[in-house]
Amino acid sequence: MTTGLPSASRDRGLHARVVDALGQDIVDGRLAPGAILNVEAMSERFSVSRSVLREVLRVLQSLGMVEPRQRTGTQVLPRASWDLMSPQVILWRGRGPEYFTQMRELLELRLGLEPMAARLGALTPDPLQAAVVLEAARTMVEADAAGDGPRYLEADVAFHTALLRGSGNQVIGHFATQVEALLRTRVEEARATITDWTPAAAAAHLALAEALVAGDADVAFRAAWELISGTVDEFVRESDEELH
Repeated sequence: MTTGLPSASRDRGLHARVVDALGQDIVDGRLAPGAILNVEAMSERFSVSRSVLREVLRVLQSLGMVEPRQRTGTQVLPRASWDLMSPQVILWRGRGPEYFTQMRELLELRLGLEPMAARLGALTPDPLQAAVVLEAARTMVEADAAGDGPRYLEADVAFHTALLRGSGNQVIGHFATQVEALLRTRVEEARATITDWTPAAAAAHLALAEALVAGDADVAFRAAWELISGTVDEFVRESDEELH
């Protein structure tokens, strides 16, 4: 009689665990650029077969983090080669010492996208996405008043992903996946100044949502710009304090 998970399911679980561990090691610098991955050592460390490791290395290669080299083995690549827009890479960087750097970089990118998404969403509204934005903003206000962090985070994710998807621009909407991954790094972030929320932030989200639903493109654009730029300024201040 056999017990436990089927072999295929077990291999998928092992595969995901090893991908996560090696990806985090690369991002955190424990596996430095130029390092050669020793298959024998990895097989022993994770107690997995070579076939599982080959699949793991294919995933990391697809993310630009490693590259097979003839006669030398699989080499770790520098950050410039990584797919920095991959949700998995965003998660790894969010867990490690690059947290502040990544937040600043992606917030600056969001500053260029979300105000335009808000303008477009107000000009040519998607009723479903606009309703999600408004409901999420109201939930953020309620969660802030109740001190409910997990509910606030889920509403924040819903707000920004619906804002981007409601723009009517498929390229802008595609960025919603990256924004969600970025926002979810806050779950594991221990710095209180970053995980805290304020009534002012919740109110700013609500003001943006109301402008969007009202079809006021100029107000929606300004509200989104002020919301994201204020967060950029906060992270610049916090990262400077962290360095000093």
